Amino acid sequence: MDEVIKIVNDIKGGNIKPIYFLMGEEPYYIDKLSEYIETNVLSEEEKGFNQTVLYGRDVSIEDIVSTAKRYPMMADRQVVIIKEAQELSRTIDKIESYVENPMPSTVLVFCYKYKTLDKRKKVTKLLAKNGIVYESKKLYENQVGDWIKRVLAGKKYTIEPKASAMLVEFLGTDLSTINKELEKLQIILPAGSTISAKDIEENIGFSKDYNVFELRKAIGERDQLKAYKIAENFAQNPKDNPIVMTVGLVFSFFVQLLKYHGLKDKNPKNVASVLGVNPFFLKDYDVAIKNYPMKKVSQIVASLRDTDVKSKGVGANSLSQADLLREMLYKIFN
Repeated sequence: MDEVIKIVNDIKGGNIKPIYFLMGEEPYYIDKLSEYIETNVLSEEEKGFNQTVLYGRDVSIEDIVSTAKRYPMMADRQVVIIKEAQELSRTIDKIESYVENPMPSTVLVFCYKYKTLDKRKKVTKLLAKNGIVYESKKLYENQVGDWIKRVLAGKKYTIEPKASAMLVEFLGTDLSTINKELEKLQIILPAGSTISAKDIEENIGFSKDYNVFELRKAIGERDQLKAYKIAENFAQNPKDNPIVMTVGLVFSFFVQLLKYHGLKDKNPKNVASVLGVNPFFLKDYDVAIKNYPMKKVSQIVASLRDTDVKSKGVGANSLSQADLLREMLYKIFN
């Protein structure tokens, strides 16, 4: 995020580069930077003649170079944005000759999503020398909570740790998807609000009581009644709670417990880092490792692999989702 802020601040200050090559596995910041350039580099009057958006699947490198070499009309510069530029991955090296001597009056932006250029290649070195190469990396799951807090703080909101964990649990690490849900909440809730688990449940559709997060907690506490109750709810709402995802998340929980048992340094900060979890939830793991010795955890991990295969329709003998969930819980608790 610091690098993104620097790029934006440089553009605001008039330090605009002739080429921005935005690449990487996380599309969120690629989109945000390209949107900022598209919105702010030219005035509204200049955009009509001097702003061009092309798509990688529809153009060649030669087309891009030809467009980039045009002179702006009644403006100091033109902006050329190449969206879905990863479609040009096989021919991207052909841009080298232009990058060696880019038009100073053109701002050429590549949105190269889900891929990266080899940093050892000549084209990458030239792009870094004569422009900006920005790599947008995927965040680890334990980093997303802090990202959510920073994004909301910038909009004058805060969020409860459990609400943040629910978002990550159900939406994963896709920042664009999470941001869309946060924007929905910002429409509903006034600035200065603290987003709660209840807000998530009522406005995004996750049940604060019947979700995988609560199922894992019940399993960790060996609260069999609650765990079976949640499993029954899942069985009645299979579209909202796909069994493959449920089994996968319970499996990852026990893999984390296995790692926890094996740690020599059980300092909370180290444990949170190794397990990849929010430190706020370490107490749940502390309870679970007391309830499940290392040998038992190993047995559960093995049984969950079998359940995972069955959940995908292999050797399940037409077991229903309810039966598979009950079988999974029986093997965990016994």
